[in-house]
Amino acid sequence: MYASLKSFKPWLPSRKNARRLTAALCISSAIASLLIFSTGAHFPSGLLILNLAALASVWLQHRNAGTSIQFQPQELADRLLQVQENERHRLSRELHDDIGQLLTAAKLQAQWLQRRLPDDLQSHFETLDHTLDETLAKVRDVSAILNPRQLTSLGLEASLRAHLLKTLENTSVLWSLECHQRLTGIPEEMALTAFRVTQEAITNMLRHAQARNLLVRIKRLPEGLSLHIADDGLGFSPVRNPGEAGQRGMAGMAERVEQAGGTLTVTSGPGKGTQIEALLPWAPRALERASKNKAP
Repeated sequence: MYASLKSFKPWLPSRKNARRLTAALCISSAIASLLIFSTGAHFPSGLLILNLAALASVWLQHRNAGTSIQFQPQELADRLLQVQENERHRLSRELHDDIGQLLTAAKLQAQWLQRRLPDDLQSHFETLDHTLDETLAKVRDVSAILNPRQLTSLGLEASLRAHLLKTLENTSVLWSLECHQRLTGIPEEMALTAFRVTQEAITNMLRHAQARNLLVRIKRLPEGLSLHIADDGLGFSPVRNPGEAGQRGMAGMAERVEQAGGTLTVTSGPGKGTQIEALLPWAPRALERASKNKAP
């Protein structure tokens, strides 16, 4: 049964073909009506007007449907990114408020218990207390990664610097963040995109690159915000469609930059490190504000 349905499916008309067929039928009906009317045969003029009105209505629907379908993928992608960010914020709040409070309460209970433990069990308590401290710190770190609240209060440069300090704290990577201009006046969406792209690039570097040096450079350009990320790691072979190749991190970066209307260029090769160039264009309403905040 399933095989027969699959063989029948290609014969089903698509929405586009259905609209074309409807338009063709209406055109044929109108032409036939005009021919009958021109030969002098008895033909109600009201029926002719009705056919012409139906043809005009179908033509308008066809044009409007083509326009709406053209913008549907962009709107869907924007909605998916918005839902993703909202979900990250929700998880961040749950980690910080619920799990963080539970771990804090457990630590207080452990300290109460410490005062009542015999001396031979104090070493076990110290291990438990250290584990609770590490777990609480990890929860706060994950919460900050999911929802970088400091972007609003500290700005993009300070937020990136704090993230680099925290993420690369216990690694041997030597990193540098270059920003010789003021980044005030940057729209929140643009700052979040730049932060997420840098965040993903650092994660990929730590997982796969085995790099020793990392450079992050941010520039305010007349055409937009430029982001440059380079490392001297193992490198890889970039592909045109990273999602199909299983490069989910690169696919996520490309989607974010694309949704911001920007461009992403990845240059890499085995043993040649990786360079990521992203250009995020100014929004029309932010262009004037950004130009006013340029450094002299």
